[in-house]
Amino acid sequence: MNQPYQVKLDAFEGPLDLLLHLINQYEIDIYDIPVAQITEQYMHYIHTMQRLELNIASEYLVMAATLLAMKSQMLLPIQEIEEADDEYTEDPREELMQRLIEYRKYKDAAQKLQDRELKANQIFTRPPVAFEHYETTQPVTRGDVSIYDMLDALGKMFERKKWNEPLETRVKSSDIPIEQRMTEVLDLVKHSAEGVSFDQLFDYPSRSHVVVTFMAILELMKNNQVTCEQQHHFDQLYVFYLGEKSWNSMN
Repeated sequence: MNQPYQVKLDAFEGPLDLLLHLINQYEIDIYDIPVAQITEQYMHYIHTMQRLELNIASEYLVMAATLLAMKSQMLLPIQEIEEADDEYTEDPREELMQRLIEYRKYKDAAQKLQDRELKANQIFTRPPVAFEHYETTQPVTRGDVSIYDMLDALGKMFERKKWNEPLETRVKSSDIPIEQRMTEVLDLVKHSAEGVSFDQLFDYPSRSHVVVTFMAILELMKNNQVTCEQQHHFDQLYVFYLGEKSWNSMN
């Protein structure tokens, strides 16, 4: 029996993390959030995750409902009611703004602690190592591409290829092991110094194939075998080859 993939990604840190990503990406003033724009972009990510049949945590859907309700409230015409000049009208965005500011504060603190941990790990010494064979290779630096950038690229890929829904064909290939797809992706990117476009890796209009390919790329990035880079926000993503490990060393 052909069962669809049920995928849960640990890379997602919660709806506030996604909202903060959108605020940074679109250079939005956190003190004056355009609710209509942020809701539209947030729902774009939710719809992409749903199309991949990802196991979306309930808090993402709660936040989606909150944003939609907030958007509806702000679209309602303002009734002219005589009020005292000193009476304060609460902004429906106020609570969300305060939550985002608080979340950003703790996120920045966590990043600083992680940076200190990385620096502390570099105080140990080791014998000299010859790196001559690395000098002939073209260095590829890790970009700042996040899981949300990759989801955004995936959603845009669906639109460009006009895959309204990834269609299953008569050839059932949903049982492709992720390890096999990782090998196939590596074979493609390792022979391209200019990198392989994100869209190029998704050449088969099947939901199972799309999900396996997406998970394979994430695993390869986790193992420092490939990196995804984006020159500017909203540009096409490119996948570059970094190195190859044996499957035994990854398990």
